[in-house]
Amino acid sequence: MRRVIAIALAGVSLLGATSLGGCSSMSSTSWDMFKSAPPTVQVRLESNPPGADATTSLGASCKTPCSVSVPAPDAPFTVAFALPKYQPASVPVNVIKNPGDFTTPASVTTDPNPVFAELQPSTPPRPVRKPHRPKKPKPAAPAAAPAAAAAPAAGSPFPDPNAGKR
Repeated sequence: MRRVIAIALAGVSLLGATSLGGCSSMSSTSWDMFKSAPPTVQVRLESNPPGADATTSLGASCKTPCSVSVPAPDAPFTVAFALPKYQPASVPVNVIKNPGDFTTPASVTTDPNPVFAELQPSTPPRPVRKPHRPKKPKPAAPAAAPAAAAAPAAGSPFPDPNAGKR
């Protein structure tokens, strides 16, 4: 009896090996369809002024205003904004995962969304000042003494009648 069982098991294992060998690739692909794709997050990127290059630390990039789809990370990420003649800016983004329940599906959101950066103009470098050299004094002009005597007094509305007699 033991021989019959051993022969039967050997036959079944040979049949199973040949029939399962052809299906082994099928079985792995059929299980793959039940796996869910990693969740992605749609993130809106905006800047003032618009037209900045926005690049996430996850690799996605675009020119603002725009939207990018990134795989939902397990940790916060950053978005770097760059525009010529403006100082670069970096904005941290938090990832919020909602596991869901029987009535709602799991979801992933970001905070903030939209991600906004106010870019500041770059200040131009200050011009280099030349060292201060003192100016040469101008020669003194000849004094106009007789003209000063003929002028009326500062507070008087009428000319001084004795101004020319002194």
